[in-house]
Amino acid sequence: MENQKKRQAAYMKRSLLDQGYLDEQFIHLEELQDDANPNFVEEVVKLFYTDSARYVRNIELALENGPYDFARLDNMMYQFKGSSSSIGARRVKRQCSQFQEYCNAKNIEGCRNIFQGVKQEYATLKTKLETYFQMER
Repeated sequence: MENQKKRQAAYMKRSLLDQGYLDEQFIHLEELQDDANPNFVEEVVKLFYTDSARYVRNIELALENGPYDFARLDNMMYQFKGSSSSIGARRVKRQCSQFQEYCNAKNIEGCRNIFQGVKQEYATLKTKLETYFQMER
């Protein structure tokens, strides 16, 4: 039974990589995991969730009312993108980059629209990674 769970987890990870949810950074994180710290990746990802919730909330607040500080929005998204990059969240990172492009163009509607995509990609990845970590246990 345990071997089957491991195979399912390996298949799921391959699928997440193939579908572009994750990139090679996630594999690098897993390479740092060892017997002394068997939950290293899951702990790093949980820190990402904590940081991300704060970034998302701050960006939501900044998008609510004008005047809009595009430099501040860009900086907040830059931090979120860096955090996403640290765990290999490829699709989230890509959406963050698009948000930054709208910030540079000072396009608030573009920012709002793509931010929905950022949140959707983040939520999808979170659900998929939670399932993956359950299989890994």
